[in-house]
Amino acid sequence: MSANRVKAVYLIETPYTLERAAEVIAGEQSTGTFTAVPGETDLLKEKHAARVESIEELEAAGVPTLPGSKTPQGHDGRYRRGLVTVSFPLHNFGPSIPNLMSAVAGNLYELQELSGIRLVDLELPDDFAARYPGPKFGIEGTRRLTGVYGRPILGTIVKPSIGLAMEDLQRMITDVSAAGLDFIKDDELNANPPYAPLELKVKSVMEAVERAADATGKKIMYAFNITGDIEEMKRNHDLVVKASGNCVMVSILSVGLAGLAHLNSYSEVPIHGHRNQWGMLTRCPMLGIEFAAYQKLCRLAGADHLHVNGLNSKFYESNESVVRSIEACTAPMYGGYAAMPVVSSAQWAGTAPATYAATKTVDVMHLAGGGILAHPAGPAAGFESMKLGWEAAVKGIPLEEYAELHPSLKQAIAKYGNGKG
Repeated sequence: MSANRVKAVYLIETPYTLERAAEVIAGEQSTGTFTAVPGETDLLKEKHAARVESIEELEAAGVPTLPGSKTPQGHDGRYRRGLVTVSFPLHNFGPSIPNLMSAVAGNLYELQELSGIRLVDLELPDDFAARYPGPKFGIEGTRRLTGVYGRPILGTIVKPSIGLAMEDLQRMITDVSAAGLDFIKDDELNANPPYAPLELKVKSVMEAVERAADATGKKIMYAFNITGDIEEMKRNHDLVVKASGNCVMVSILSVGLAGLAHLNSYSEVPIHGHRNQWGMLTRCPMLGIEFAAYQKLCRLAGADHLHVNGLNSKFYESNESVVRSIEACTAPMYGGYAAMPVVSSAQWAGTAPATYAATKTVDVMHLAGGGILAHPAGPAAGFESMKLGWEAAVKGIPLEEYAELHPSLKQAIAKYGNGKG
């Protein structure tokens, strides 16, 4: 593509022709409006108008997916679907993620000519890479800090999500550190609440982390949830780093892509990007945004780790969609940096074989809450069972067969074999 244009690919549904709907999108998101206006000259349009690059027709639907669309006179009852590629001149908004989003994902979602629209992919010029340096750590940096190579980084989540007293949290950190876990994170529901201020949490957690590191020689990576307002995030980040913390976490849709990029401008540790609230942007297949497009923006803005759900999880998302998300996070982009896909949600040792079979990679962070913490023999056995699950997967040995040689894996199968991790 031309170096000075952004390409956006949309899945659309419309009671009009695909050509008409595509032109409406291009006009609404650049120089046009509902009627001709003075000043919209041919010269201006040539320089600033969005352009329909291609249209691929798909199978039509008999009913509209979304409410609120209008139908043309003599409508034949068909709602046409297709993939439409529209390009935008970069000089309309510059290499700015917030203003890019206004162009490629703005008012077009409200157009009455559309009964469905989903942004499925983005192709950005190198100007964005020059403006946004991307993650500082990514997969390789996270492996370097954890010392884990040749297998997934394995970890868990603080549970219960809300309500733990500091002494109970310290005990949990001591236990999982002694068990040898690579990683643990705050739950997205717990950042800096009045009952457990972050300052107190950082002090309590890091005391336990450092004591365990002195005893075991291994320092667990703890992702402190520093989600908050812009200046609050800076204070929270500095608090973690001053205490020798080695990871921070933010809810990306809470702080926004600009907030994430701002954090990345000064962050000294990996940024664990949680995508809670994501379902409201993507669950309807004819509305919102595909993760393949969204993760590009998250990586540009600096997320070192990105949640992608898990195979056979407790959420609605299909395994095929999760696999696409994992592949998207590790696909080359611009300078070649990749984000670590974070696989979570109802995970346990038995989900490792399916994950590896579908992705053929160990470059994932695999998190199990109950799948580790609730193991019948304790978190150390839960962690061991996760490692064994991945060993069996990589070696191509059936899980049940491998379990005959490993009690912790056999116990995990007995407890979680119904898929409830």
